[in-house]
Amino acid sequence: MSDMITTGAFIRLWRTVYNIFFPLFRGGVRLAALFLPKVKASIDGRQKLFEVLESKLALLPKGKPRVLIHASSVGEFEQARPLIKRLREESDCQIFVSFLSVSGFEARKNFSEAELVTYLPEDTSKNAERFFRLLAPDVMIVVRYDTWFNHLFAAKQRGARLILIDAVLRDDAAYLKLIAKNFYRAVFGLFDMIFTVSERDRINFDAHFHLHAEAAGDTRFDQVVLRSQGTKMITHLRRHYEHAQVIVAGSTWPEDETKLLEAIKDFGASLIVVPHEVGAANIRRLESLLKSHGRTSERISSLPDEFGSDKILIVDQIGYLAELYALASVAYVGGGFGGNVHNVLEAAVHGVPVIYGPNISKSVEASELYRAGGGVIVETADDLRNALRIFLSDEPARIASGDNAKNFVMRQTGATAKIFSFIQTSLSHTTVNTHQEKNHGRS
Repeated sequence: MSDMITTGAFIRLWRTVYNIFFPLFRGGVRLAALFLPKVKASIDGRQKLFEVLESKLALLPKGKPRVLIHASSVGEFEQARPLIKRLREESDCQIFVSFLSVSGFEARKNFSEAELVTYLPEDTSKNAERFFRLLAPDVMIVVRYDTWFNHLFAAKQRGARLILIDAVLRDDAAYLKLIAKNFYRAVFGLFDMIFTVSERDRINFDAHFHLHAEAAGDTRFDQVVLRSQGTKMITHLRRHYEHAQVIVAGSTWPEDETKLLEAIKDFGASLIVVPHEVGAANIRRLESLLKSHGRTSERISSLPDEFGSDKILIVDQIGYLAELYALASVAYVGGGFGGNVHNVLEAAVHGVPVIYGPNISKSVEASELYRAGGGVIVETADDLRNALRIFLSDEPARIASGDNAKNFVMRQTGATAKIFSFIQTSLSHTTVNTHQEKNHGRS
């Protein structure tokens, strides 16, 4: 990226400004830790970070290329899973994964496909320099948004190729406001390649930041296809629903559940509810709600051998949802009556109609799925009842909508292949030109 505004002097200027103000942010985080347990856990989790890294890295063989994949949390990590799979199968490299959030690290700290899973240290110059001196990756991949200036700068200084994937730059993005625009021009200017999810995003990187980018697509589509191929977790459930019509309601909130119970009272279909929050208090609330509507239920965590599909199944454990959609005749995705609808792709890939509420402004794929004929937007319990009536009584209509949903997903796969090709080229380049020298300097 050779435009004059992304020269080293321009980047160093904005890094200096960043480092002047970063201590204020750092102080704010420490103040917040006094009141917010999650923030405190984030600080505590990083206490012995470098000591742990040194001990783990000492056990790894030398001489292999290294790829660092950074994700803010679990969602972004899942977007990188297809890339990790390709790297593991087709490249003889060591894979490192770093997380910003406590939830991301805790959920994937034992991820077996990576040689190392770690927190990203706090973004000071000293931390960043030490982190990349230890890891010395040949390629660093950042998923979507989590761009920390000092870490990117330190990686670049040590010769790593920097790749941003699944990048989004909307017309109204905060990145484009006033001073932020010049700051992020410097940050994004550190990347050797930016892969955007759409042509519109690519154009925006060029128009606003004068940076070259390529529209590769969104790896989430590849990931949901990959995820749909595994159904081990639900094997024990299949016999219970073998001859039933099944509604799978995923990532539900109270507003969703109330409308669902009103809508299904006239139908004999089985219902599986996967609430967004699976804590004990919320599960008890849901059970009380079902009881008030005259419905009996069982928890998946204590499912009896003889379970009648007329009972509502409550999924009170994480990890099931993406596979449960394989049992569905119709899917309902929650969140659309609250802040925003949740992931519609996990349902759509299984070839079933997907129903959701009207709040979809933050979900481009929910809008596009609706336009493709695979999604149905409902605003009331009556709307939901009518949609269910059509899909549960009219098999051709259900099949047609389900086919539209699956085709919508499949048409947009392929981002992983484009990105992986660039990574392979980058690894070949760094292996030939810099890797042996860097390995020699590792402790």
